[in-house]
Amino acid sequence: MLSIYLGKRDFVDHVDSVEPVDGVVLIDPEYLKDRKVYVTLTCAFRYGRDDLDVIGLTFRKDLYVLSTQIYPPVPEQTPTSLTPLQEKLLKKLGEHAYPFTFEMATNLPCSVTLQPGPDDLGKACGVDFEVKGFCAENLEEKIHKRNSVRLVIRKVQFAPVNTGPAPKSETTRQFMMSDKPLHLEASLDKEIYYHGDPITVNININNTTNKIVKKIKISGEREHGAHPQASASFLPPVPHILPFALCPILRSCPTPWGRPLKHLCESQVL
Repeated sequence: MLSIYLGKRDFVDHVDSVEPVDGVVLIDPEYLKDRKVYVTLTCAFRYGRDDLDVIGLTFRKDLYVLSTQIYPPVPEQTPTSLTPLQEKLLKKLGEHAYPFTFEMATNLPCSVTLQPGPDDLGKACGVDFEVKGFCAENLEEKIHKRNSVRLVIRKVQFAPVNTGPAPKSETTRQFMMSDKPLHLEASLDKEIYYHGDPITVNININNTTNKIVKKIKISGEREHGAHPQASASFLPPVPHILPFALCPILRSCPTPWGRPLKHLCESQVL
């Protein structure tokens, strides 16, 4: 018998540090038969379906792997201090329970799952974390499913309480036969938006040219990046952009003109 106990599934990334993955492994010495017990923490990126695996190549790449020997205990790999959860579990499970602790690197990506299509089968693509315990003679030995147990965990990150300044972008356009430019500025009301929040865009236009601005088009895009071996990005348009009408911006208009466009689009859950 081999069992793994964790206190939670979600571990928070605080940017400068990550919550440690602490748990306890319960073993049966008679089941081991002189084999050793290991626990690994793996961060992997899956970028293809299982049924597409050919000639031994899998569409899965291990980004980060930590391992520790649980039994027989190794002094260098034994946790120097126990968490309250580990103390309670060791007291309840008895003498055949052994603690372990993993410290994740701060530069690892958070858990991400790409929403599968209606015809996609198998595991979804994305970044996942897994805690696996197994018994073997050494780490290089092939691991059988009947000799291993695994738990999927998540590395999550919350938006900071104190946000930075609201984003702002501006550009200047020079037209032929006009000695003065057109200045356009777009700004948001805040830096971070949660799922379902309306996005308010404020437009300021300073038209000092001899042209007339008849209409303005605003669109939103969601950028998704995938970098398993080659860089790839996707820019699907954001739905629910509401139509709006603007009055013409007359020529030689030195006074900046602005208008907030509320509820332009809503953030979407992927």
